[in-house]
Amino acid sequence: MKVHFIGVGKMGLPMARHLLAAGHGVTVEDPAADRLALAREAGLAVADGLAQAELIVSSLPHDGALLAVGERVAEHAAKGAAWVDTSTVSPEASARAAEACARAGVPTLRCTVSGNNHMAEAAQLTVMASGPKALHERLLPLLSCWGPTQFWLGEAEQARLMKLVVNLMIAQTSAMLAEALSLGQKGGLAWQDMWRVIGASAVASPIVKAKGVQLSQRDYTPTFTVGQMNKDIDLILGEGARLQVPLTQTAATRQLMSAAQAQGDGALDYAAIIRVAQRAAGLDTD
Repeated sequence: MKVHFIGVGKMGLPMARHLLAAGHGVTVEDPAADRLALAREAGLAVADGLAQAELIVSSLPHDGALLAVGERVAEHAAKGAAWVDTSTVSPEASARAAEACARAGVPTLRCTVSGNNHMAEAAQLTVMASGPKALHERLLPLLSCWGPTQFWLGEAEQARLMKLVVNLMIAQTSAMLAEALSLGQKGGLAWQDMWRVIGASAVASPIVKAKGVQLSQRDYTPTFTVGQMNKDIDLILGEGARLQVPLTQTAATRQLMSAAQAQGDGALDYAAIIRVAQRAAGLDTD
């Protein structure tokens, strides 16, 4: 299949590479020259292949980018083409973009993914899709290039909302760890001892175990930054307001993320809100 991939960032690049490795013809584009250089090194063709593509795939940073790409797809996509978007965006923007493309005869599959860049590299993402069911069934072999766990959730924006539900829980996990670790540290527990026990306890979810490998060494190298998490929490709170669902704990976590950014940790992994809690308790963060 001829695929044009828009957005080859930390997630998009490995996803595009997996499609190439599966035998698809892949062209890519990205506004960042360094990302295009990495794409060329990976053997991907850098070209404006949107008008020739049978399938357009995008991995985009925010609502504005999604709407802009949606306009381009609606105007320039070839007859019979389809659009798969993997971005974390608001359901409202997603619906607007999909409707514009539907009017132009381009069906849209919303395929949000759960997992970090390391999981994208390993083709171990969880793919949550919504949109036309027949299109999902036709594209399932291609989507499986990104990971073995696939869900189809409905005909509309269910995949966008599901991604926000998952990310709400991820954000809250970091807030839980921030308070728990600060309590233990203030009481004299050794940092690595806490991580060893937590990792063997009833609260050791896959994300806690994965984070523990890095955070037990106080390593906040980002898989997903504080700034990126702030953007996603804002989407979550916006959807909570629209649906009239009180999200009081999530709102408090947003304030911790804001504090992390204000304290100079915005480019660190979102788990750096642990450092915010430590500072508030008068603890050493190193």
